[in-house]
Amino acid sequence: MAGNTFGELFRVTTWGESHGPGIGVVIDGCPPGLALEEAVVQKMLDRRKPGGGSIASTARKEADRAVILSGVFEGKTTGTPILIMAHNRDARSSAYTDIAGLFRPGHGDITYMAKYGIRDWRGGGRASARETFGRVAAGAVAAELLRLSGVSVMAYTLELGGIRATTINVGQVDQNMFGCPDSTVVAAMTDRVAQVKRRGDSVGGIVEVRADGVPAGLGEPVFDKLDADIAKALMSIGAVKGVEIGAGFEAPGMTGSRNNDEITPQGFVTNNAGGILAGISNGDRIVARAAVKPIPSIGITQRTVDKNGKPAAISIKGRHDISAIPRINVVCEAMVCLVLADHLLRQKAISWTR
Repeated sequence: MAGNTFGELFRVTTWGESHGPGIGVVIDGCPPGLALEEAVVQKMLDRRKPGGGSIASTARKEADRAVILSGVFEGKTTGTPILIMAHNRDARSSAYTDIAGLFRPGHGDITYMAKYGIRDWRGGGRASARETFGRVAAGAVAAELLRLSGVSVMAYTLELGGIRATTINVGQVDQNMFGCPDSTVVAAMTDRVAQVKRRGDSVGGIVEVRADGVPAGLGEPVFDKLDADIAKALMSIGAVKGVEIGAGFEAPGMTGSRNNDEITPQGFVTNNAGGILAGISNGDRIVARAAVKPIPSIGITQRTVDKNGKPAAISIKGRHDISAIPRINVVCEAMVCLVLADHLLRQKAISWTR
């Protein structure tokens, strides 16, 4: 299986399956001398681990205790590959035995079989959201690297189940179970999730990611545009089906005079560009949004086929999220951190004489 590595200079390779012995990541290209402890990584991982308490989250309980096995000595990175892992402790493969020969609608079962001729049916194997442990662990390291350059990244729930935040108060994000910046819509989100859960169904939403302090000049002007790499990073997350930067899909309905961000000696008047022009950061806040599909594992009976192509019916039982939000928020945040850390190092490589 190719395609498990992301980045050019700051490179991460994730490994492991949902019901295997463990999961983790190898980070190559992290500069030496960066202060790093397991507690720093753990703090970010705790935001995505199963059993986090949200009514939208799975009942699977995993401590996801991060262990750094290499690349750090006396609390600092050495410049050699960093390996971070955690053991799977609460996998219950027996829950999937009855549907092992069926292709679950909305999952990668049928496409994995088409590509490889074999698949790990235990919780989705490599296609499981368990894989994102490695992304977040690496994102925590990238965030520490970015912090040294004054860059900060955060993600929050902009919309859940069709209910959208109307105001953005980042101080509210950590004050509710959905990671929403608008406290006035949390009750409605709670009711919506509860209703859907009773029906055995699921919901999707939108995650917004913002990055502040990003210097102008990051990104390559053609195929490695900064917004192109951010879009790829977010689209590589299993539940994400769409990405927009800045004004995004509202831009086609604007005139040029409205869409353009006028420039004054004090900076840009607006930020429809989302902090990126011609694929290169302009020094303004970077804003990206990820459209997250509903969780495909639902209790409602659906039509499908078995591995021999014969029609069948399936109703998925077990411990599943009602929505990937809010656990996916930190994954989106981590992926943007990885892109920015990679491009920051790439920029330093060409501007070392300045």
